[in-house]
Amino acid sequence: MPKAADTKGKAPVKKAAAKGVKKPVAKNPLHEAKPRNFGIGQFIQPKKDLTRFVRWPKYVLLQRQRRILLNRLKVPPTLNQFTRAADKSSASQLFKLLTKYKPESQIAKKQRLLKEAEAKTKGGAAPAQAKKSNLVYGINEVTKAVEQKRAKLVVIAHDVDPVELIVWLPTLCRKMGIPYAVVKGKARLGAAVGHSAVTAVAFTGTEKEDAKDLSALTDLFTQSFNNNTDLRKTWGGAQLGNKAQAALKKREAAVARETISKQES
Repeated sequence: MPKAADTKGKAPVKKAAAKGVKKPVAKNPLHEAKPRNFGIGQFIQPKKDLTRFVRWPKYVLLQRQRRILLNRLKVPPTLNQFTRAADKSSASQLFKLLTKYKPESQIAKKQRLLKEAEAKTKGGAAPAQAKKSNLVYGINEVTKAVEQKRAKLVVIAHDVDPVELIVWLPTLCRKMGIPYAVVKGKARLGAAVGHSAVTAVAFTGTEKEDAKDLSALTDLFTQSFNNNTDLRKTWGGAQLGNKAQAALKKREAAVARETISKQES
């Protein structure tokens, strides 16, 4: 019989593992993998940004297209002046003064008239009449106040559409020597006088305690708007799109590299 091979003093021979076969890993029962199934009626799908798939309303599309057009096209100074509204601090002071002189609302007027009627039927003393408003609003009333030089300060909203309604008002104010200001938001301007939206508002006067504040605002806005010649000269828009800007930068970089190579040679 053949003798058994002598294995003393020799290292044990390891069997080569089959290619592509992984050793089984011992699973921890405390951390068992639970793959999710995102099929119909199973796990909730993860959140995704679906903005580009949204079917936006027509008015939203028109707003965005109009904004892009205003950036692309060259806007003349007459229209571009409405994009340069008053700064936040001066506008906040102005709106504080506007809310102080807010006209009488319809509800307050009705209550006042009822009290007057009750006082007349009882034969007593009539209640105090409503104070005369020092504000006029609406494009027709503001224009009358400017032409009659009753207006002390004219406030114009920057987002009036169509802009032809108020595009001539700053020129009229400069001609008549009346300070004016452009502020953001016809809705905010309307809320100051108790309406949903207002194109323009004009101060025709103030109380004695507020005369100093109004004079400070008129001096500030005279320098910022009436005497500001840049408003009548600065064109707006004419901004290139992202692709055009990238192509222009690429061309400028190529020209710069060419000039450097010529200088080195």
